[in-house]
Amino acid sequence: MTIRLGYGTNGLTDLRLDDALALLAGLGYDGVGLTLDHMHLDPLAPDLAARTRRVAHRLEQLGLGVTVETGARYVLDPRRKHGPSLLDADPEARAARTRLLVRAVEVAADLGAHAVHCFSGITPPHTTPDTAWQRLTDALAPVLEAADRTGIPLAIEPEPGHLLADLSDFHHLRILSGDPEALGLTLDIGHCQCLESSSPADCVRDAAPWLRHVQIEDMRRGIHEHLPFGDGEIDFPPVLEALDTLGDTGYRGLTVVELPRHSHAGPELARTSLDFLRSRIPSKVPNDSPKGATSCR
Repeated sequence: MTIRLGYGTNGLTDLRLDDALALLAGLGYDGVGLTLDHMHLDPLAPDLAARTRRVAHRLEQLGLGVTVETGARYVLDPRRKHGPSLLDADPEARAARTRLLVRAVEVAADLGAHAVHCFSGITPPHTTPDTAWQRLTDALAPVLEAADRTGIPLAIEPEPGHLLADLSDFHHLRILSGDPEALGLTLDIGHCQCLESSSPADCVRDAAPWLRHVQIEDMRRGIHEHLPFGDGEIDFPPVLEALDTLGDTGYRGLTVVELPRHSHAGPELARTSLDFLRSRIPSKVPNDSPKGATSCR
């Protein structure tokens, strides 16, 4: 099995970070999607470097890999969800988001993370598409420089309702930016079910060359609501089979359960999510199996 499963701390916000990490390691997760937020490694509070070193040491103790996620709702503005964004009309506001992402890359480097996740944001009213795409490429340029300098890829996520909403939009950004090596993709399996024309399994295969981070949950077609496994419409065995083959193409990152609105049941959902996914990952026939032998589930 090459899938390395993680769980997002944005679904464990009622737990202290150290307790959340210990929980995930105890359950048998391979890693964690660490959202930088006021309750879990606050990126704006004092002594960030020292706090990051402590978290890095704890991750090493527990044997957990990590991806840094930057989807905290109110980390920059207590009144605007995910504000300001990379598309904000105010240049200073855009710069604040850029500085946060550069800081996230630096934190990720100190943690030994696989990637830094981000998203574009929603296009503001009265903003033309050309203007929005120009703002996005300009705002990401310093982040990509930091990613290139540290060797930590930036993995942007297509998000329903955002400027960069689907895989075709990712490729549009990639071309606009000059196809930088540091720019990669976060693929959210639920989002594929929600709005992509291809199946989630086909999305995994199509995205493989650019894939730097994976998020996973259940979802229904046309409804952007992250659901516990079994509550949506996704057929998971083909998706997990496609993810399992990514190791053959060099992907060594995490596949992180993303349930940010379920912290009230986080510890139990962390357990049941791991059981669900493990039970549906297809087993493989060993290379030395007798001819004609088949695997069983």
